Amino acid sequence: MIVTHIGHSCLLVEVAGARLLIDPGAFSHGWVELTDLDAVLVTHQHPDHLDVERLPALLEANPQASLLTEPEAAAELEKVGIDAAALHVDQSLTLGSVTVTGVGGVHAEIDPAIPRVGNVGLLVSAAGEPTLFHPGDTYEYTPAGVDVLAFPLQAPWTKFSETSAFVQAVGASSLFPIHDALLQPFARNVYLGNLGRVAPELSVTDLNGAGPSEF
Repeated sequence: MIVTHIGHSCLLVEVAGARLLIDPGAFSHGWVELTDLDAVLVTHQHPDHLDVERLPALLEANPQASLLTEPEAAAELEKVGIDAAALHVDQSLTLGSVTVTGVGGVHAEIDPAIPRVGNVGLLVSAAGEPTLFHPGDTYEYTPAGVDVLAFPLQAPWTKFSETSAFVQAVGASSLFPIHDALLQPFARNVYLGNLGRVAPELSVTDLNGAGPSEF
């Protein structure tokens, strides 16, 4: 499995002959130019995970790619004339030799006054490959069997103690931060350094600017 962190929560995952793009949002750059994609996957409707303005250009360049999104996001895309297949919680879809399974249900609470939208985390698995979990925007769900965890590092809904509890509960052998666009570069080391002190047994790789990385 080769993972490229394109920025914020956007990942290019190359596994078992498939090329999957996850969460092409407004805070990420460089994904519009991608080609030969087999699927575009979206965890939820917030613009930092789903850039409705740039998405049509990506789909035009990848007419063979399936667009699979959280159900509420699919409904929002339909309003602007973009067809997407809904990926539901506990539903598994096959993309060639790769299986994508929906996990979770709702976005983390930002504030009680702000309605929680739907959020479907993504388990990506294939025979002989590590299983990747992209949770979208929540720490509530900790599926079993995760080898590689993309964990949200910082957001209006995060608290460091919750980040630490989440990564330890998932128990992945490898993990790397996502959802980091709101951080100043020097602040990344504050978060990652704290995580290293709290759970030194964790194998954390910072993919920010690292290019394609093998797991």
